Amino acid sequence: MVKDRPTIADVAARAGVSKGSVSFALNGRPGLAQATVDRILAAADELGWRPSNRARSLSVSKAFALGLVITRDPAVLSSDPFFPAFIAGVESVLSRGGQALVLQVVTAGDDEAAGYRRLAQDGRVDGVFLSDLRHEDPRIELCRELGLPAVTLNRPEGSSPFPAVCLDDRPGTVEVVEHLLALGHRRIAHVAGPPTFVHATARADSFVATLADAGLEPAGLEVSDFTAAGGIEATRRLLALPERPTAIVYANDRMAIAGLGAAQQAGLTVPDDLSVAGFDDSELAEFVHPGLTTVRADPYAFGEAAANTLNQLIDGTGDVADVELPPARLVVRRSTARLEES
Repeated sequence: MVKDRPTIADVAARAGVSKGSVSFALNGRPGLAQATVDRILAAADELGWRPSNRARSLSVSKAFALGLVITRDPAVLSSDPFFPAFIAGVESVLSRGGQALVLQVVTAGDDEAAGYRRLAQDGRVDGVFLSDLRHEDPRIELCRELGLPAVTLNRPEGSSPFPAVCLDDRPGTVEVVEHLLALGHRRIAHVAGPPTFVHATARADSFVATLADAGLEPAGLEVSDFTAAGGIEATRRLLALPERPTAIVYANDRMAIAGLGAAQQAGLTVPDDLSVAGFDDSELAEFVHPGLTTVRADPYAFGEAAANTLNQLIDGTGDVADVELPPARLVVRRSTARLEES
């Protein structure tokens, strides 16, 4: 037989007080002697009483939930190198406070805007994370109009009323290009992410600028969609160039690992014939053959910091400052090697 969950009435009976006094003590309201509060809290702990989120939300007009709307294909989301780790970081914070994460996976455009409107109008969340920032991102103004507290993952273009949690991709991109230059590569290509994303543009711009500082131009610049299939197709186009690149830098590990396989299928040996580098340092990067040189970000820490920042904003305890996380850094493995010209 399942034991009934203890109630406020049980706590009141154990502490010898009224249910109203229990409610005051558990919600931190003034008006009770400290000795009474201590007795009530001790009784609640002895009984293993925990408030339900539904009861908590009714008493303080909060949902005790945060929202994340992702505009990705659900079929490929599970293999995404960023979001699973980011969500784990968010959950590590929410679980401690009895909060929940409301996740919606939608298509861009009207469906996306409708997703945010539902979250706000139904009171399902207290705030949202704005990920995959885009140029002239309409979600900033949408959340402001909806009165929906938000934290942006990196800084948007233009002004924003919301705090940002920032992880600078650029130092890692610079490092990986400089690493390849130091190995003697001069024909270096890039497979970029969708140009609508601010972070994809930042990585591509840093790639081009670093080559320019060395007096070079990209051996090829392909735009893809962060998927494995996109990485394969972009790699095939680069390898078909009259002067194929000797090294390719990819905007994420999924495209890099797929590109590594495409190069091997084309009869090339990595890294003897072609050096390959990615971005993310996802779980598989160390275990593919050869191990993938990549740029290490920390999406778990990103999620922790974003959840803490959003909770501070929702609590309204004062001005919430932007958070600067340690920048992404190069991790060298065996998929890159010194160029041996024949």
